[in-house]
Amino acid sequence: MLVYGKNVVEEILKKNNTIKKAYIYKEFHDSFILSSLQKRNICIFYKTKKELDELAKGNHQGIILDVPDFVYHTLDELTHDNSLLVMLDHIEDPHNLGAIIRTSEAAGVEAIILPKDRSALINSTVIKVSTGAIHNIKIVCVSNLNQTIQILKKKGYWFIGTDMNGEDYCNIDYKGNTCIVIGNEGKGMSHLVKENCDFIASIPMKGKVNSLNASVAAGIVIFEAIKNREKM
Repeated sequence: MLVYGKNVVEEILKKNNTIKKAYIYKEFHDSFILSSLQKRNICIFYKTKKELDELAKGNHQGIILDVPDFVYHTLDELTHDNSLLVMLDHIEDPHNLGAIIRTSEAAGVEAIILPKDRSALINSTVIKVSTGAIHNIKIVCVSNLNQTIQILKKKGYWFIGTDMNGEDYCNIDYKGNTCIVIGNEGKGMSHLVKENCDFIASIPMKGKVNSLNASVAAGIVIFEAIKNREKM
């Protein structure tokens, strides 16, 4: 897998993750990245900007790494100890996924759960948008969201879905083992997932636009949950 961007590369180097090789712009001058790669004896290939642009379609900032494919965590690796989780109900846009990962990591969310089918999965775009945050949060990929909800409910989790027709998100109790569910960009939460939620959180709208981008809505609810949980 090819990943790119200074922040992403710095996080990989700090975590001492495996790097197969590096492709670097001929005039790249970041001393920390260069010295770190050299100390680890990583094979470096110097390229022109055009050559790098052909390797990565996003803003690579002059540095691209070839790393092993992303490895997902499992439900068994979660602590279930006053945990805050985020479940994504078929988020399709990798930019939204990356942004939600970045927000969740910043808020201290333990893990993000996403389905393996009909959903954006971890790729170079997601990693770049997350600005490296993906290396500091557990990402769990499951076969069935509804089965996962039932498994986690037995562990004591409350599920809070997000929808336009629900209770004011500020009036919900987010304490204890809690999982916030963010629906698909266009369709929202699927019928069964919504039915399996214990509460439905709604963000009041005062403008003429009656919905928010999925990553923006996720950020608002996640940080309200953090504020609420700090009152424990």
